[in-house]
Order: sequence, then structure tokens, then C-alpha cells
Amino acid sequence: LRRQRFAGCHTGLFITALKRMLNFNAPPLKNTTAEPVWKVLIYDRFGQDIISPLLSVKELRDMGITLHLLLHSDRDPIPDVPAIYFVMPTEENTDRICQDLRNQLYESYYLNFISAISRSKLEDIASAALAANAVNQVTKVFDQYLNFITLEDDMFILCNQNKEHISYHAINKPDIMDTDMEAIMDTIVDSLFCFFVTLGAVPIIRCPRGNAAEMVAVKLDKKLRENLRDARNSLFTGDTMGTGQFSFHRPLFVLADRNLDLATPLHHTWTYQALIHDVLDFHLNRVSVEESQGSEASPAGARPKKKNKKSYDLTGADKFWQKHKGSPFPEVAEAVQEELDTYRAQEDEVKRLKSIMGLEGEDDGAIKVLRKNEKRLIDLHTNVATAVLDHIKSRKLDVYFEYEEKLMSKSTLDKSLLDIISDPDAGTAEDKMRLFLIYYITSQQPPSEADLEQYKKAMVDAGCDLSSLNYIKQWKAFTKMAATPANYGSSGVKPMGLFSRVMNTGSQFVMEGVKNLVLKQHETDDYRYFDPKMLRGKYQNLVDYTKARQGKRVLYGCSELFNAAQFMKQLSQLGQK
Repeated sequence: LRRQRFAGCHTGLFITALKRMLNFNAPPLKNTTAEPVWKVLIYDRFGQDIISPLLSVKELRDMGITLHLLLHSDRDPIPDVPAIYFVMPTEENTDRICQDLRNQLYESYYLNFISAISRSKLEDIASAALAANAVNQVTKVFDQYLNFITLEDDMFILCNQNKEHISYHAINKPDIMDTDMEAIMDTIVDSLFCFFVTLGAVPIIRCPRGNAAEMVAVKLDKKLRENLRDARNSLFTGDTMGTGQFSFHRPLFVLADRNLDLATPLHHTWTYQALIHDVLDFHLNRVSVEESQGSEASPAGARPKKKNKKSYDLTGADKFWQKHKGSPFPEVAEAVQEELDTYRAQEDEVKRLKSIMGLEGEDDGAIKVLRKNEKRLIDLHTNVATAVLDHIKSRKLDVYFEYEEKLMSKSTLDKSLLDIISDPDAGTAEDKMRLFLIYYITSQQPPSEADLEQYKKAMVDAGCDLSSLNYIKQWKAFTKMAATPANYGSSGVKPMGLFSRVMNTGSQFVMEGVKNLVLKQHETDDYRYFDPKMLRGKYQNLVDYTKARQGKRVLYGCSELFNAAQFMKQLSQLGQK
């Protein structure tokens, strides 16, 4: 078997890379009327997570994928159809591929590994193919270097399956062994290496000193250097050691440790996408919402009606989502209402014109489909925005957002923290705990023992689990943050009662008074500098990087994408140890 390499590019081009793989690693033909070659897609959970946020079932069907099945499911033979595999190169997976070869499940096999497969596992597959007399059927073996998940044009995560293995909890637990930490760092570095291979660029790496980010930077720098040193097999084709060393076309990769800022993941936010992630079930670009069952009450003594869950994909194809996902929620709510009013006005106008022309009851064909899709998107965001608003109202999330903004920007507080914690109508126990942790993290001096006991009593009375506070106290005592807390900037939000202006007459949503969040920039010179393309180990400052910032593209990535509830769970686990 001859192993081949293929490196794609990010997002739009990353989708092209996936489509190429699904077309037997050949460029897909454009504007062709020819029927695609029908085939089966076999993936593991990792492959499924990479494909599902980017390609819909319809798009897979259009590319000739008649079936998409999990590798470890019970699969019937389809001997006249080629199979495209997209899996991690684990021993469990290669064993199952060998079993498929022995059972002669498919006409031919195109094996695509998410990360580079080792020589020994490749030899295992070759032996199985030989024993099954299927060598000619294993058409191609590819290392795809796609071991990360692209969620948006400028957002990626390292993994979803087994994410607890590289979580904040895993890295920071007190009893972690050196070998375990090495394994975590290697997992993170493998995904980052795949990202830059896919991007087709060798980064300049910056990171703070003395934490996990530095460990990742050192390992990534070493892995990139080793690949560049092997000029014949370098994955960065055409990007050689001798050229472009000082080019600003290369990406700057800034690595940060979560411990630099523990307050932000706990913060109650106010933008559409962040609120959905915080209060709804939002996972790999799909949100699940409980459908309202109408105002009709259940008969006396009957079981309450079970709420149905409906799922929606929030992707780049949704123009409303693309435009408003980063907007403050009141603006989004108003925009949803405007879209609905515009749609109704257009419907009335179409009916009026058809009546004038005597076309009532005529089937509009394509126009009808277009209007149906438009209505579907409006209904989607009406349902999602309503679900978010229900959480805001029932938990008084506007109060938490405003108060936390003031804590983080060191503004004057207009009410007592103890009053919010003690208010039974303001938020859940978790909301109260999040608020207090932000207060504790951002305060220059921790509260006195007497004050702390008073807060703790109020939180226990409110049903709070104090385990997370135990950890934060230890964290604050043993980090530099205790001496120099993070510089949390104001987002420019005015103190106001957001719900005092809910206008039920014109819109069920409209709220006024929230300004866009603006992050205060914080720069530091105490960052290590790595350039894998430099022939000698060397430090140097970036030349006027801030001046060149305008027009630059910024991509965000994280080892683990969690919401506040998931992060609180990790902090609580650490606090129990």
C-alpha cells in the first residue's frame, strides 16, 4: 500500500478539501450534469464530528453518498459499491477495517485517516488485504491532516470526542502524572499541526511563559521544525526554509492558557450566539429547543404534556444568523420582528397582485419554495429567540450581565452582591455561583473571612454547591493573578433596566439600551517567540505588528468549547479534590 498526503485549506476551502476526499481524492467537477459515482461513507465519531457542521445530508447525497454509516455499527455487505473511510488511525479502527477487508464488504476501499497513520498500523492493513486477496481493492490510503473541527469561517476546536481527556480539569487536576500531561500536550499539538498543514502555512508562535501554553508551543515548534527539515516529504510544499522568513503573510499564532482568564467563561453574556450557547443545548452548530405546546393547560389530574424538542442547524448558509449572531440580543429580537413584519407585508402584496390578475389558487412553483424557505428561517429564529428570552426573563439574566460588567470593569456598583444572591427570584443557584466567582476572581483583595462566611451562608441557602469556590480560592492563592488580577475592560454598557422598555404592542421582543461589547486590549511583552523556519533558536519582536493589524484575518481556536455550566462542573470537580 502506498500512503499519500493531501492538505486542504481552511473553511470554504476546508469544505472543498472534504468534497475532494468524498470524490475519491480528486477535484470535484463543477457545472456537470453527469450523475455522481454512488458510494458509501464510513466514518467514526471523530469523522462524523468533522463533517456534520460543514456538509448537510443533502450535500452528501448530491456528491453520491447513498449511505453514511459508523465504522463500528453492524453493516451489511454492499459488494458493488466503493466505500470511502474517514477515521482516526486507532488500533480499534484499523482492526475493524481489516475485518471489513476479510468480509469483503465493498467493491473498493478508499482509506482516509484524520491524522497520520503509523507505519506499523499501515502494515497491519496491508497484511489483512493480502490475506483477504483484496490488495487491488484497497485503491488509496490518504493521511488527511484534518484532526480538528471547523465550526465557522474563523472558529475551530480541536476535538469533541474524548474532549474530557484534554479538558481544563484534566490539565489542572492536582494528581496528574508527568506522562499524562505529556500525552495531553501531544494530543493538542497533533491537532494544531494538522490545522497548520491544512492552512498550508508555517506560523510564528507567541505564548506566555511558565504554563501549559508554553509546553504546547515548544512541542509544536519542534514538530514543525522536524517536518520542515525533511524537505522531500515536507507537508508545507513550496514553503521552504530559505524563503519568507520575515514575511507578514505567515500567520501569527498566539497561544494562551485558560488560567490567564477564568472570569470570562463564567460571565453571563448578551450577544445572540453566546446566549444560545449559554442557555440552550447548542452543540456543533446545532441548537435544540423545547417547542411550546400552546397555552392550553393539561386537564386536572392529568400528566403535564411532554414538550417536544426541535433541532435547528445554525450555519453560514443562514444569512440572518451570519448577520446577527454577534449582535446584542435586543437588536436580534427587533430584527426577528422586522423580518416577520416584512414577510407578512410581502405575502399580503403577492395576494393582492394575484387577485388583481385573477391568479388566485395558481401554484407559483419556484417562488413558493423560495417563500417557504424564507418562512422556515424566520420561524427558526423566532423559536430560538423566544426560548432565549424565556431564560432571560425567568432568571433575570440582564441583572447578572450588568452587574458582572461592572465588577469586571471596576465600575461603581448600584446594588449589593448579597442582595442578588439572596433574591429567590433572581437566577438559578448556578447563576448566583457564577456571579460570586467573578466577584472573587476580579477583586483586588479577597473578602474578609467574616464577609466570606456571610456570602457562603447566603449561597448555601440558595442551593449553591461551593466546590468551585474551593478551587478558585486555591487557584487565586497560587497564581500571579493573585498579585496582578487580569485587566478586565468595560464593554461600555450603561446601567439600565433592560426590560423596562419591552414593547408588547409592536413586538414581543424589542428591548433597548444595550451597546455593543468592546473588549479592552491587553498586550504584554513577556511572551516567548518561536519561528520554526529560523535555522537557529532565536528571539525577536514582531515589527510593528499592531500597525499591520488592519485588514488582517483573525481565526479563533480552542482545545475545548464549553459553556459556563460545563466549566462550572469542571471547577467543582477540581474543588472536591
